[in-house]
Amino acid sequence: MTKIKTVSILGPTASGKTGLAIALAKKIGGEVVSCDSMQLYRTMDIGTATPTMEERGGVVHHMFDIIDPADEYSAADYARDASDVIADIASRGKVPILCGGTGMYHDSLMKITSFTEGERDEALRDELYRYAAENGNEALHERLRAIDPEAAENIHPNNVKRVVRALEVFETTGKTKTETDREQTTGEVPYDNTVFILDFADRALLYSRIEKRVDIMMQEGLEDEARRILLESGDISRTAAQAIGYKEFLPYFNGEGTIEDVSASIKLATRHYAKRQLIWFRRYSGENIFRLVPDTESGGVRSASSLADEAYNILAHRNIEKNKI
Repeated sequence: MTKIKTVSILGPTASGKTGLAIALAKKIGGEVVSCDSMQLYRTMDIGTATPTMEERGGVVHHMFDIIDPADEYSAADYARDASDVIADIASRGKVPILCGGTGMYHDSLMKITSFTEGERDEALRDELYRYAAENGNEALHERLRAIDPEAAENIHPNNVKRVVRALEVFETTGKTKTETDREQTTGEVPYDNTVFILDFADRALLYSRIEKRVDIMMQEGLEDEARRILLESGDISRTAAQAIGYKEFLPYFNGEGTIEDVSASIKLATRHYAKRQLIWFRRYSGENIFRLVPDTESGGVRSASSLADEAYNILAHRNIEKNKI
């Protein structure tokens, strides 16, 4: 089996992934594939830091702005759609460069070898969410434990979304999530993937970048974007509604607190999210995993071109240079 050579650029929010991906794409003839669960949504550009056409610098980008905020979208959906995009990029002699911070989406793409999750059942899903609201998260979790103890062991009762999805899989396929996951990961993954993880030596430097990014988002009109998404657009999916940078506006829109409170809440939630991302990517290990440190000795941040040069030198040894695909 000839595997598709791919590159992944991962790391916490505001770590400089997009700049690195674009700089590297220009060096190796690559195209960027978003691996961010929120940049998939149309019209949610400021809050998700979706790169503008100017920022993309002529590099082709994929998996941005492909669904509406009302649409539900899963990691399996992402794996299915992104695999088609990657195959197309490779067929044209380009290098697919995955870029983002949603570890679950990345892992699904790199582990799922077949797609048998079953169809969505919106009526069933609504019934399950209603059951949790009326009887409590633990009661819904016990329904999962009764049919799939292994999945229940791995999913926290308060993670209602995943509990609902596991129950939905069973109801629509007749197979437990554990059985389905096992079937989907049996086989050979079609990618020879080199992973670069941006890993700050000084976490305070990362947090400072997060706070500056939030300030810029507020200046660019995040309030108006959030108002349109949450109050004026009509239906919004449960996933989109939980996006950091939007839900924090709800108390303010209801007349509670100040815009400064909103900004502080977004910064805090983003820092907490970055911690979770760091923990997720810390688990990655292997000969194809490389950690790039963005910090400089003077306390600043290395340029995207400097990081791209380091990544390029590593790829040269793995035969993923331009014209050597």
